[in-house]
Amino acid sequence: MSENSSPFKYFISGGFGGVCTVLAGHPMDTIKVRLQTMPLPAPGETPLYTGTWDCCKKTIQKEGFRGLYKGMSAPLTGVAPIFAISFFGFGLGKKLIKGDSEAPLTKTELFAAGAFSGIFTTSIMAPGERIKCLLQIQQGGGAPQKYNGMVDCARQLYAEGGIRSIYKGSVATILRDVPASGMYFMTYELVKEVLVPQDASNKVKMFATMVAGGCAGIANWLVGMPADVLKSRLQTAPEGTYPNGMRDVFKQLLEKEGPIALYKGVTPVMIRAFPANAACFAGFELAVSVLNWIAPGL
Repeated sequence: MSENSSPFKYFISGGFGGVCTVLAGHPMDTIKVRLQTMPLPAPGETPLYTGTWDCCKKTIQKEGFRGLYKGMSAPLTGVAPIFAISFFGFGLGKKLIKGDSEAPLTKTELFAAGAFSGIFTTSIMAPGERIKCLLQIQQGGGAPQKYNGMVDCARQLYAEGGIRSIYKGSVATILRDVPASGMYFMTYELVKEVLVPQDASNKVKMFATMVAGGCAGIANWLVGMPADVLKSRLQTAPEGTYPNGMRDVFKQLLEKEGPIALYKGVTPVMIRAFPANAACFAGFELAVSVLNWIAPGL
């Protein structure tokens, strides 16, 4: 990422990168949410899903390949502005930290700029994630469907609990995205710096961009996964299940399943993280290059 690119270029390019992310990574996101939110089996009862591949196989058997793309309308509608705002926040954070200095940002400063970007996205991310998760956990194969898509889900949530219901899980989203975004952008810059020599060709730069983006996605989820598990459970639980919000989710999870449950769904997340975020940063850098060519002074 160019230190001199304007936050506005980050905004446009981040939106394009976000669309690339959803198209590449949504199937594994569906598997992740289903594993995170499946009911605990009774003693002697077989779990609904025994793991990532079992969940994937059963989803395809019951619902076809389209089942893996359930709930994609919500992130696809929201992802362009989410990633646009995230990358804009990162660009703005870099500008604020850098000031008039010509010195490159340190890794700590890059982490701070990335964490700053995580605050920006919650207003869009929280309701989009709530709707996405509710649609993803609906089982196919003839089972009754409560929600008939993104708009119907939003309408029902508003009718049941107003705007607070739509924004349920906002605190969990912030607790996930602030540290995870810091790690995301810092890792990308660090890995790309290591991989790209000064005289690198465009092919080498694009390869390094994709590898750095994939590594950034893995680092992001290593940090953000526990909060994501809590968020998914809170956002998909019936009203009144967790009266004290995230604290109740955390307490109940530790009591019934232990700390390892904070990384439930980690396998599909990690399978998804590399290609999805490689696609994101490749799309982002491509869009920046096009904008620099079309409007170099922007």
